[in-house]
Amino acid sequence: MTTSLDKTSDVPLAPSRDSAVDRRVVVPYVTSWSEEEDPPYELVERRGFGLAYADETLADRDRRGVLWQRAGFGPGRGRPEFGKVHPLRQRRAMLRLLCQVCGGPADRTEDGVLWLFLDDRDDWPGWPENVAETEPPVCLACVRTSVRLCPALRRGAVAVRARRFPVAGVYGAVYRAGSSGPVAMRDGRIAFDDPAIRWVQATRLIRELHECAIVPLAQL
Repeated sequence: MTTSLDKTSDVPLAPSRDSAVDRRVVVPYVTSWSEEEDPPYELVERRGFGLAYADETLADRDRRGVLWQRAGFGPGRGRPEFGKVHPLRQRRAMLRLLCQVCGGPADRTEDGVLWLFLDDRDDWPGWPENVAETEPPVCLACVRTSVRLCPALRRGAVAVRARRFPVAGVYGAVYRAGSSGPVAMRDGRIAFDDPAIRWVQATRLIRELHECAIVPLAQL
């Protein structure tokens, strides 16, 4: 369950020379930068198909035909926009199982690939089994860095290894047909087999995690 990507295998992982950001600041690989301006686009309805760009090219869709948000590309240019995820780098990290923080390979053992979550064990019995995750995995070194620097994770972080993690859908803006063009309805997670996938402008790829095991942070 893969999608076509990307011609950015040599993406810079650190701020470029023209960045005014202190090089001691840890900027996650998937974070957007202020000078990565999104290219212009016009959303239209393609009859019998769904959502489309008026000037659409092959690069706007993945192999499954899902429409993706256009995004400028220039990591390290300007200032990091913490909390705003870059669609292309998130998608690349999810497909290639790269660490969301440094962009290198995520940690993987016979027990599975490593993810780092807020502790949401009260969400449902058996959490995080079957969770539909939009955040890419992590490497061992970046687990420690993330827990140390992220206020939310300091309040309660959980390391999880998953043995199975199929690509299952996308997160994005869901539209419907309107009399004068597509109408935005909501943002949400949409599975590939959901008919609404034709009306999504995707911003993040989803992997569904199975055969999960919680790992005490002290053991990493």
